[in-house]
Amino acid sequence: MYTVPTASPGLTGTAPVFPTTAVIKSILVASDSANATLADIKYLDSSASATFVLFNQKSITANNTVQLLDQPLVLEESDVLYVQANAANQIHVTVSVLEITKGDL
Repeated sequence: MYTVPTASPGLTGTAPVFPTTAVIKSILVASDSANATLADIKYLDSSASATFVLFNQKSITANNTVQLLDQPLVLEESDVLYVQANAANQIHVTVSVLEITKGDL
């Protein structure tokens, strides 16, 4: 799970968090299982209060690595990217994220 940082003016003694956009450049899913694993990849668009499915029951073959994005995915602040497998401890996920932060609140 990855959550785009949410803007916050900061409390006394803490630094503010500026508005952030995240560009998901790649999602690598590696299977270290002797069996195929199914993975669900989706994201919550917090501004629309809607969840969008990128991959539903995507089969990851045994002992294989798959690149799942062909094009970048842009997420806004408070959006959440979820990856869930059908069995525990069978996949490893690496997400390449470029966070772009605006300089004021």
